[in-house]
Amino acid sequence: MAQTRRTLSSQLVLGAVIVLVGLVLLADTTGTVDTGFLYNYVPSLFVLVGVYALVRSGFRNVFGPLVIIVLAGVWQLTTLDIVAAADVVSLWPLFIVLFGLSLVLSQFRSPPARTVASHVTGFGVFGGSEKRVTTAKFTGANLTAMFGGVELDLRDAAVAEPPAHVSAIALFGGVDVYVPSDWNVDLDVLPIFGGASDERLRREREDDHDEIDLVVSGFAAFGGVSVKD
Repeated sequence: MAQTRRTLSSQLVLGAVIVLVGLVLLADTTGTVDTGFLYNYVPSLFVLVGVYALVRSGFRNVFGPLVIIVLAGVWQLTTLDIVAAADVVSLWPLFIVLFGLSLVLSQFRSPPARTVASHVTGFGVFGGSEKRVTTAKFTGANLTAMFGGVELDLRDAAVAEPPAHVSAIALFGGVDVYVPSDWNVDLDVLPIFGGASDERLRREREDDHDEIDLVVSGFAAFGGVSVKD
């Protein structure tokens, strides 16, 4: 049986950053090492997490990682007294620009017209969106939920060339992806004050099906991304 190549997940990288921050804090509070000067550079760690998430997604997920990069970058600049906190407030429309750019870029990432039936796009912005896919050649989807919800039903679909890729952004909203119970799903969503979970019931497998059928990647902030059956 061929060995499966393992890659670092976004959650693993974020967890490692949190552990590192905790160790620095522990060293300072116990008096082992004076790490006070390192506190000024904590935001840079989250900038690196955002850059990693952006690259890891193959630039399919733009908005979420860019929000992390911008927020952490501004936090770093204010911490180092390079930018005044009062000046930062006036830049909030930048996030609207980033969100719009992410929607535009997601369209350029979509497959060509001849395969458009196998690739879907779902938007739930201050509302809801439900998509059902029945094609036997599903390749992927771009899903965005902002103050709303998006549901993608793949229970009657099939993947011709696994894995298919679903890019999900949940910002103050939720994304639910329904898949066949026998699919292997790689859930690699970066949660910041949000959640990502595979809620399917565990079942005994009847075959030696080790291939990944679907990769769900993305970003969840004050919202959630769930895989269900």
